[in-house]
Amino acid sequence: MDRRRRVVKARAAVVVVLLLLSIAPAGGARRDWGFHSPSSSVSYTEPDTKPDVRNNGFVFNYTLAKAIVEYASAVYMTNLTALYTWTCSRCNDLTRGFEVKCIIVDVQNCLQAFVGVDHNLNAIIVAIRGTQENSIQNWIKDMIWKQVNLNYPNMPNAKVHTGFYTSYNNTLLRPAITKAVRKARRLHGDSDIIVTGHSMGGAIASFCALDLAISFGSDNVHLMTFGQPRVGNAAFASYFAKYVPNTIRMTHERDIVPHLPPYFFFLPQLTYRHFPREVWEHDVDGNTTFQVCDGSGEDPNCCRSVFVLFWSASDHLTYMGFNIAADDWSTCRIVLRRSVEQLQMDLASNIVMSEHSIDVVIADDSVQIY
Repeated sequence: MDRRRRVVKARAAVVVVLLLLSIAPAGGARRDWGFHSPSSSVSYTEPDTKPDVRNNGFVFNYTLAKAIVEYASAVYMTNLTALYTWTCSRCNDLTRGFEVKCIIVDVQNCLQAFVGVDHNLNAIIVAIRGTQENSIQNWIKDMIWKQVNLNYPNMPNAKVHTGFYTSYNNTLLRPAITKAVRKARRLHGDSDIIVTGHSMGGAIASFCALDLAISFGSDNVHLMTFGQPRVGNAAFASYFAKYVPNTIRMTHERDIVPHLPPYFFFLPQLTYRHFPREVWEHDVDGNTTFQVCDGSGEDPNCCRSVFVLFWSASDHLTYMGFNIAADDWSTCRIVLRRSVEQLQMDLASNIVMSEHSIDVVIADDSVQIY
């Protein structure tokens, strides 16, 4: 056995972390990401060469949004080798050349995320996967009855969805992502951090962005989610808008998930409420329109204008022309269906896998355990 190998007793949930062996510093000035706006509406037609648009002081950066939705889609991939080397079927186009630094797979809690560096944007990307349930319809049905029932730490009167919050705070996601981002910023300078996710991944990404904004500063953290559900009450939405002002929530046509858990306008302080700012992708006279909504988080002229009988699950699975659902509905068998040895061979031994009372072989001293 190679002398570098060592056996480790791990106490965490099952996790896979893949790290590149070297990270080169990257330079570049800060960019205008276009995460602030008053209300505006912009219409586009094909082909893909759509310009950035500035309306009344707002920059809706369509090209940036297209790149970020690729990351939100790619994190669903179950082929970790292709994801690690950024050669998966969703790892191309505007994200070509992306450098994955860390992949986290928490099989016990059915969670997956990656952290990497986009050298073109001079930004650290954090992408978190959405629901991997066998039936999205069952997940949506369950969401209808969820209550806002957890006090958010250090935010008086702010309540959040227990499941979404604990999926970030009480699992390996929080320490692993924070450590990976801190290391990337140390090696790459003060790069901006862009956090993204779709569906439940967008909900978890919201808590991640808030956490990172408190740690690294609000000006350095940007959030763009796709089809995320509501995550907290009005007090939480207000706090969130203060600490993570660089936020865009993309919604699509009649997507049902942004309507859940329910919001009741006649009980605004007692029920869930979205934080701003929504950008609604929908069709107007045959053209795709990206409507920048008001600062309330619950603009009645955006996706909330769709009557409940017309809400759609299928519109939840496509954003900006990208398939943004899981590539394999075999829930959480991402790692368990393959042996540790096979993954080690595929990934040039840069892998850590741990579970309580399970011996783990680490094939390279540069790999770290979370």
